[in-house]
Amino acid sequence: MLEFNWQFFAVGIPAIMFAGISKGGFGSGAAFVGGAVLAMVVPPGAALGIVLPVLMVIDAATLKPYWRKWHWPSAKGIIIGALPGIVLAALIYAYVNADVFRLLIGVICLAFVAYQLARARGWLSVRQMAFSRTGAWIAGGVAGFTSFISHAGGPPVAVFLLSQGLAKTTYQATTVIAFWAINWIKVLPYAYLGIFGWDTIMGSVVLAPFALIGAWVGVRMHHFVPERLFFGLTYVLLVATGVRLIWLALT
Repeated sequence: MLEFNWQFFAVGIPAIMFAGISKGGFGSGAAFVGGAVLAMVVPPGAALGIVLPVLMVIDAATLKPYWRKWHWPSAKGIIIGALPGIVLAALIYAYVNADVFRLLIGVICLAFVAYQLARARGWLSVRQMAFSRTGAWIAGGVAGFTSFISHAGGPPVAVFLLSQGLAKTTYQATTVIAFWAINWIKVLPYAYLGIFGWDTIMGSVVLAPFALIGAWVGVRMHHFVPERLFFGLTYVLLVATGVRLIWLALT
């Protein structure tokens, strides 16, 4: 049973607002920081169960503006590929303890920062390629696995979509529909594995307004806060969170 004490609110409110700001004004790639930070004060499964409905509310609000503007072959391939990734992650969740998931989430935090820095420094370049169904399945499989574990499926999908040179709106719309579907697919295994409960639902209800406030703030910050500053703060937070979760898992 979760305790909604001062630590939960002191950590959960700013974490979920930060996720809302990311999705509202700076793309959704770093929005998983909310669940990662929350996992420092509640069990990782509870953090996943609290954050998923909140992210789905925000996703639903962003679906209409991009309706039918996506690249459907890519979106369909990613969604289909995500299925085995989600199944694999669910099997791991069913047979490991919470510390293993803390370790995985911590590693994903650090890997996300490493990936973003490698792209920014030019160490990792995305080669232009034609659409590949196999590539979509692979990207979807990795995204399904990391999305189940920490709601961090963005990087593999980004690499695949960027390699096709999609227009900005097409790229954004494809990610929106793909992760809208992936999040709905995750609902069933989350429920079956007991990740959802009355306490996580209550946590979602309590934190959802702060996520929406964050999204509203993010839309306005988009116009005057440099992306470099925002993502710099995000990377510092993710590194600190990743190191802390790995430490908690190993000690």
